[in-house]
Amino acid sequence: MHILYFHQHFSTPKGAVGTRSYEMAQRLLGAGHQVTMVCGSYDQGDTGLRGDFVKGQRNGMVDGINVIEFRLEYSNDDRFIKRSMVFLKFALFGIKIALFRKFDLVFATSTPLTAGIPAIFARWLRRKEFVFEVRDLWPELPRAMGVITNPVVLWMLSVLEWVSYRSAHRCIGLAPGMVKGIIRRGVPENKVTMVPNASDIDIFQVDKSQHWRPDTVSTTDFMAVYTGTHGMANGLDKILDVAAEMLKRGKDDFKFVFVGSGKLKPELVAEAKTRNLTNVIFHDPVPKQKLAGLLGAADIGIMCFADVPAFYYGTSPNKFFDYIAAGLPSINNYPGWIAEHIIESKCGWVVPANDAKAFADALQEAQADKAQIQAMQANALALAEREFARDKLGKKWVRWVVEAK
Repeated sequence: MHILYFHQHFSTPKGAVGTRSYEMAQRLLGAGHQVTMVCGSYDQGDTGLRGDFVKGQRNGMVDGINVIEFRLEYSNDDRFIKRSMVFLKFALFGIKIALFRKFDLVFATSTPLTAGIPAIFARWLRRKEFVFEVRDLWPELPRAMGVITNPVVLWMLSVLEWVSYRSAHRCIGLAPGMVKGIIRRGVPENKVTMVPNASDIDIFQVDKSQHWRPDTVSTTDFMAVYTGTHGMANGLDKILDVAAEMLKRGKDDFKFVFVGSGKLKPELVAEAKTRNLTNVIFHDPVPKQKLAGLLGAADIGIMCFADVPAFYYGTSPNKFFDYIAAGLPSINNYPGWIAEHIIESKCGWVVPANDAKAFADALQEAQADKAQIQAMQANALALAEREFARDKLGKKWVRWVVEAK
């Protein structure tokens, strides 16, 4: 079977963003299928293509995947209007591919929600089988965050959401809340399944010789690491409050390392400087192979979001699955299904939202109890192997995409 796969932010492991689509495409290839990946250019991603763009497009084979990349440069740092225009252009360019290329099944993954538009055209105009993967509930999440307030825009997104879900023959949600959100829109339960983000254990279990820390973090420091986007949703300002609390307690041997980029990163850097938070280190994004060495050298991984109820069961954060793949305990400041896994598997701490003192207390407990940390390291890796191993979830995903009817 030939699968036409739309993912605007596709990246190989050489990029510094999530690689779910690359990994799932590899599973499709392993099952004997062909994959054509349609994507755009992403500042932190790496499509694997190196040739020149011709009329705004380039294509080639990347690790067995036929990649078609549109020259639509995108960054999380861009303003909302610019990002929206890039999303719409990708959808329009993708429609031409969907209407004229030869393929058997069309698969589209959000975000953005507009990535599903070409697949909708293929579904209704060419009667192609369509599978839609939901990575974020739009417009529920931006509405809950207050990012989008215009009622007309929210209505248009709601209509597109409904059409996308109802056009698809099958849907995939990455978190329990996403699955429920799809079903609420009238999709039968037997047409929806959950396949969360996965743990790449083979990547994150690395030899100690590959471990590394930023230059300003010593081997005796207790290092807490956050990896991912620095945006409104992530609540990193609350972690700066924790860093300030640790300095207030005289615990300058606790270091907070933020790895990634995002719209709010310059503001966070400026705030840390203004508050003289010498225990906070900002680092540029790194590819997964290098990130594995950093997590291997860390003591704990930070899970945080802004305190928005829609996030509790409606997100599937890559960072958590990377942490447990590395055998790294987590400290989490929001409730929900990830917090439940941490508690049930005893692989970290869950603290109340917006409570810097409780967060600091948990960090000090982690530093003081080496035996507990070691047990949590083992529990984290066991959780990754038991529930979220890439090969296990990949097999389920492939069956649902190409075999389930």
